[in-house]
Amino acid sequence: MIVVVGNLKGGTGKSTTVFNLALWHAHHKGDGAVCDLDPQATLRDAIDVRNEEEFEPRLDVRAKLPTRKSGPILVDVGMWDTPAMRAALRRADRVLIPVAPSQADVWSTQRFLEIVADATKGKKSPALYAFISRADTHPGSRENEEAAEALGSIPGLNLLDSRLSQRIAFRRSFSEGLAVFELEPSGKAASELSALAQEVFGASA
Repeated sequence: MIVVVGNLKGGTGKSTTVFNLALWHAHHKGDGAVCDLDPQATLRDAIDVRNEEEFEPRLDVRAKLPTRKSGPILVDVGMWDTPAMRAALRRADRVLIPVAPSQADVWSTQRFLEIVADATKGKKSPALYAFISRADTHPGSRENEEAAEALGSIPGLNLLDSRLSQRIAFRRSFSEGLAVFELEPSGKAASELSALAQEVFGASA
């Protein structure tokens, strides 16, 4: 199963999402692969830190999609419309879109979906999923719900119930080469990540 994680908007947590989901699956199943097609190579940097620190399980990151399809292949495509992104989308079984709670991010998501449709024209379309990323933790905020409502109205897009909030634990763990559940096993970020992983991988996890 190839899961492409992408959006055209920067700062939505694409690399963080791939990193954490890959480690969640590695801890539970011990297989799968990670592919970094983002020119910024932020995901590769985090994995390099992890491997230098000799944390287990190790993650191996590839610069292009492997041919094998056993276990999930999680792909970070960055935020640019590149040939590599389109090639990954053509092979994707699922497309996962992190969306920050703002109108600009919703617009960006709609443009990204146009790219997905164009890239996969003439073949079976991948299943499309979105979730609220970097959600506002303030109890009085309406932005999370407004963004969710807007995403829920987009035809063909499945909005996941899980959300990843704007938490220091995600930034800190990523910079240290650790998943949030490795850094703070009982933390709120770990709980959010676990819920997202179970939705993304479903029965295959």
